[in-house]
Amino acid sequence: MAQTYKVLAQSTPPATTVTDVYTVPALTAAVVSSIIVCNRAASPRTFRISLAVNAAADTIAQYIAYDMVVPANDSIFVQIGVTLGANDVIRVYVSATDISVNVFGVENA
Repeated sequence: MAQTYKVLAQSTPPATTVTDVYTVPALTAAVVSSIIVCNRAASPRTFRISLAVNAAADTIAQYIAYDMVVPANDSIFVQIGVTLGANDVIRVYVSATDISVNVFGVENA
């Protein structure tokens, strides 16, 4: 099984919309080491992160962060170490369009 350490995803999601940021490819597992949420605005913003097993529809049980505040011109570093299977999805919801999300980890194919 080949391991590839990499940036798994980079996104500037639309505001107030649950958005798929990273989907584990078929026949692959992934370990997400960190998620960085960057606020590029001069005002605080909020975000949510959810993990959907096998691309399941969005439910409250999937959330690992909910309405967390990112201070103005700052970043939140989520050190997570979560394991995901094929077709699992990381989703985000942000309060404004000036948020960037980066996901780092390892894919095992």
